[in-house]
Amino acid sequence: MNRNDRPIPLHLDPALLRGLTQRRLSRRDLLKYAGTGAGALSLSAFLAACGVSGTKTNPTTGASGTSASPTADLLKEIYGDGTPAGQLVFANWEDYIDVDENGKSPTLQQFTKETNIKVTYKTDVNDNDPFLARIIPVLQSGGDPGYDLIVITNGGPVERMIKLGFLWPLDHSYLPQFAANASEAVTDPSYDPGNTYSVAWQSGFTVIGYNSDAIKEPPKGFADLLDPKYKGKVGMFGNNQDLPCAALVHLGFDIQTSTPDQWQQAADVLIKQRDEEIVRQYYDQSYIDALENGDTIITQAWSGDLFIAAAPADFGGDGFPEIKASIPAEGGILWTDNMCIPKGAKHPVDAITMMNFVYDPHIAAQLADFIWYVSPVPAAKDIVLNEIDDPLVANSSLVFPSLDDLAAAHKYKVFKDQAEEDEWNSIFQPIYTS
Repeated sequence: MNRNDRPIPLHLDPALLRGLTQRRLSRRDLLKYAGTGAGALSLSAFLAACGVSGTKTNPTTGASGTSASPTADLLKEIYGDGTPAGQLVFANWEDYIDVDENGKSPTLQQFTKETNIKVTYKTDVNDNDPFLARIIPVLQSGGDPGYDLIVITNGGPVERMIKLGFLWPLDHSYLPQFAANASEAVTDPSYDPGNTYSVAWQSGFTVIGYNSDAIKEPPKGFADLLDPKYKGKVGMFGNNQDLPCAALVHLGFDIQTSTPDQWQQAADVLIKQRDEEIVRQYYDQSYIDALENGDTIITQAWSGDLFIAAAPADFGGDGFPEIKASIPAEGGILWTDNMCIPKGAKHPVDAITMMNFVYDPHIAAQLADFIWYVSPVPAAKDIVLNEIDDPLVANSSLVFPSLDDLAAAHKYKVFKDQAEEDEWNSIFQPIYTS
């Protein structure tokens, strides 16, 4: 079925949903993964790059950077009586929201129709660190960052902003849809306990992608990426989270409680894989091209990219049905792009109203049906299947993972301090940069 042929849910405005046909690039097509990759900066180096001297202590976090409950007075100061201003400036990644043939977002149009909040939507986030480097000096000076709502990733960027005190805490009394509908996979995350500063926009798995024409037996886990029979045909991520976290899980270590000795054991596995020339290359986004053109036949991969690669061309995909995904038996790595309100935002009530809006299952369904990453709202699955009539998306474990896959998933390492992060980077970064 072509995407234009699907019946539209009766409660939605058909004019808002027509034309969801054009090929979208992956949300990560422009991403060089500087938030966790070779270009990743330590907190001190990141601040220096931003022109910020010293550090800032977040009054609503503890000594270790973990979230503490914001006071009622602070929340009242931020959100007032809860009356929206009627405008919202929303910064997101390219190709990361539903868009019709006229370049308009049905979700944003419907939001304005229902709330009378006008949205200025900007695709200004094409990499975490450069984006944050632009707004942090403004935040430190107490100025208006120019955005009311931003989408940034865990594994470094969100944690930095929390530790620096540059995000407004959220008043969860304005988030009933989140409370009712959010997946357990995105509630109370290790990088932001209690969702004090963030709620998920979309998530993704780091899993294994493979060419089923070349590999008949689906890979079972990370060990397949170490197999000498695939020498020179294996792709690995060149960043400081996906690469080491997957290796740690392979060895049976808990990422969050892992020790430097265990990090070295994981590094030894990766060094052996590299030195035996099993790895063809350490990739950023270009790994999906290598898998499609045959340079690799098995690779670390992001879930949404694999969905796009395999989906039929007339459906908006790349048309490579031989490209398959395998979630490792030991569990995939689940990362999350998060909606946050930067400190100094002029319209925080409007921002938190949007956060709540996208957790309505019908809204989450139309977003999931277009974005093709992991939806934070499990109830959206039945709507995609039965109302939007899109079984390809609804039945994909890459968009709506099983409870077992989510329960087995692991999160990026959350560092207790800068010294720990520096030691981690010193162990893993030379593997893919040397």
